[in-house]
Amino acid sequence: MRVLVTGAAGMIGRKLVARLARDGALNGRRLAALDLHDIVSADAPAINGATVSTHIGDLAAPGEADRLVAAKPDMVFHLAGVVSAEAEADFDKGYRVNLDGTRALFDAIRAAGHAPRVVFSSSIAVFGAPFPDTIPDDFHPTPLTSYGTQKLIGEALLADYSRRGFLDGIGLRLPTICVRPGKPNKAASSFFSAIIRDPLAGRQTMLPVPRSVLHTHASPRAAVGFLLHAAGLAGEAVGPRRNLTMPGVACTVGEQIEALERIAGSKAVGLIREQHDEAVWAIVRNWPTRFMAERARALGFEAEESFDEIVTAHIEDEFGEAS
Repeated sequence: MRVLVTGAAGMIGRKLVARLARDGALNGRRLAALDLHDIVSADAPAINGATVSTHIGDLAAPGEADRLVAAKPDMVFHLAGVVSAEAEADFDKGYRVNLDGTRALFDAIRAAGHAPRVVFSSSIAVFGAPFPDTIPDDFHPTPLTSYGTQKLIGEALLADYSRRGFLDGIGLRLPTICVRPGKPNKAASSFFSAIIRDPLAGRQTMLPVPRSVLHTHASPRAAVGFLLHAAGLAGEAVGPRRNLTMPGVACTVGEQIEALERIAGSKAVGLIREQHDEAVWAIVRNWPTRFMAERARALGFEAEESFDEIVTAHIEDEFGEAS
């Protein structure tokens, strides 16, 4: 099997690639080739019996996507994208990367004429206020940010290209992925991870929104699980509605902090400083809170059941120890 991963140098991309390298197979088929693409160089793991290649470039640049799909990958994980706050701050960049790059990739696949499975990383940012207490699967997406708009257009393209038989796509509306390891990114949601990650590492961190903010999260481990599960689903099982809202843990920021205290103690919680940031709050206050995700659960997608599990997963995966 030949697999292409765009956005392979990003956090989820790196973790997906590490899992593919560990397994050496996907959907019961041995990996023969793994192509990794990003705007910067991605780490290329050694995989016994497989060729691993890295590609650096702008997916929206003329000819870039055609070059990537020339070898006709069997599976494409399309994770490349500019995150929420950056897409809002730089309108042109957001549309070039999140929309033009996606369209270029889908058109290159269409031109190659082999219709691979494409797993597209979308976002709950496709939804906009006002919301019901719990958002059902049939809730109409009306994004209130450029990022959410770009993702929603990508979903529509994925569904239409699938309908036409150009590719076999599944879009995953990911909740906020938490706890993200490493340095913070430019996403407005970055603080959700920072208030857990930094205190666990003994660093002070800032909380820019009220503790009452309710949001839905899934761990990086769960996100990789979503991607791999989507890779093996039959298109017939998904049906014509190709974009699915993923499950996750709905909790307030205060409940996140309580989970941190249960696992790491009051000293860790003492490193959190509350400092309101109006720019972050202006984005976050319009985000959805909790989801039913009934279709995804019925199709076998699984996430954590509590935020304690999310914190524990971070400790195990990043520190190599159980809490």
